[in-house]
Amino acid sequence: MTDLETVVGYVFLAAAACFVLGLHLMNSPATARRGNLLSASAMAVAVLATVVLLIDRGTITTTGWLVLFAGTALGSTAGLYAARTVQMTAMPQLVSLFNAVGGGAAALLAVSHLVQSAGTTELAARVTVPGAVDVLIGAVTFTGSLVAAGKLQGVVPGRPIVFQGARSANVVLALGFGTGAIWLVADPGSLTALLLLVTAALVFGVTMVLPIGGADMPVVISLLNAFTGTAVAMAGFVLDETALIIAGALVGASGGILTKLMADAMNRSIPAIVIGGFGTGDNGPAIAAGPGAGVRELSADDVAIQLAYAHKVIVVPGYGLAAAQAQHELAALAQVLEDHGVDVSYAIHPVAGRMPGHMNVLLAEANVPYPQLKEMDEINPEFPQADVALVIGANDVTNPAARRPGNAISGMPILDVDRAKSVIVIKRSLGHGYAGIDNELYTDPKTGMFLSDARKAMTMLKGAVQALVG
Repeated sequence: MTDLETVVGYVFLAAAACFVLGLHLMNSPATARRGNLLSASAMAVAVLATVVLLIDRGTITTTGWLVLFAGTALGSTAGLYAARTVQMTAMPQLVSLFNAVGGGAAALLAVSHLVQSAGTTELAARVTVPGAVDVLIGAVTFTGSLVAAGKLQGVVPGRPIVFQGARSANVVLALGFGTGAIWLVADPGSLTALLLLVTAALVFGVTMVLPIGGADMPVVISLLNAFTGTAVAMAGFVLDETALIIAGALVGASGGILTKLMADAMNRSIPAIVIGGFGTGDNGPAIAAGPGAGVRELSADDVAIQLAYAHKVIVVPGYGLAAAQAQHELAALAQVLEDHGVDVSYAIHPVAGRMPGHMNVLLAEANVPYPQLKEMDEINPEFPQADVALVIGANDVTNPAARRPGNAISGMPILDVDRAKSVIVIKRSLGHGYAGIDNELYTDPKTGMFLSDARKAMTMLKGAVQALVG
């Protein structure tokens, strides 16, 4: 080992330590940005060290360098453009696309290494086994993430898509990629085995995600993120790159833990989610409005009076807030209330929005103070003391039906908004949520419905409250 290789090894070790520290900093919204910057900087240094080592070895041709720098420039430009222009409502789709890129890139690394070794049987099991696993997981992640992004964007229907014989097809595909993986390990030079593995895994990614409904999308995104990390770690074993192994293992482990926590928050098992068939989308009718329906509608002035004369208000943001891009208007309304002496806090359900942490990021963008964002376990005991629970676009996570057996969300932990002294729900319509069932909260005698787009509603309420408090 040369002196330069020793130095690069220490750089990789330092980068790995920064990855761990960065992940730790992401535990808190107050330090998450710093953790993200630290991890990104560490990866940039690790990549630069690799380039220096390649230059010293002189193993890459001029064409190879051109391809390397062209790919870097193209990827950096696309990433910067996406990060600066994507709307917060489209962030889950972007994360899914990043998962697809990460999984696909990891799989291509293993494919390239195995293809270059075609016709030989000299590869050790320490390379062929992680190589086969990398191709399998990376290919499944690539197509699965694209389908998930399509569902979130509306290009693919959000409802579960199940066709006749789907289960049997998945079994056949599993046998196909299993056979391909074993064949590839036994005969590393077989391009037929590699082709069978890649094809079956790519198709399986599609058939795995299609039957999964919109209600489970936060868990699916987290699961695919864990897949991406695992694929990257396997690519690190194939290429004998320590930095890749550590970075991939961290992403895979943290993604796996988050997936379990998200599934628990929905009272759903991960196998049940992967089997699919749950969640229908939120565009269907639910409780009929009108006389005798048991739904009490409010005007902007009615809502403003309750908010202006409350001592404690708990805001429950949901996807309707994100879809209307009303986070800044909500923050402005909350500021008016706080200036009037009202105690305002925000109840964040683990699966609010369309991906883990969606609501936290959305509200942070509007400069809502971090201490006001409270997780479900912390905020639930406070609802009985709240004068008003203001629900904005949230549906299933506030449905009291979860406390009763025999329905799609039975046992799912919910925000106890119905235990507040008064409940105000702001929605565009009385349509059901992604679970496809009516929300019993809407017919609660102490619940008032303000049917309006969230952004328009926040603007109207801010004006009405200001008129009351001066």
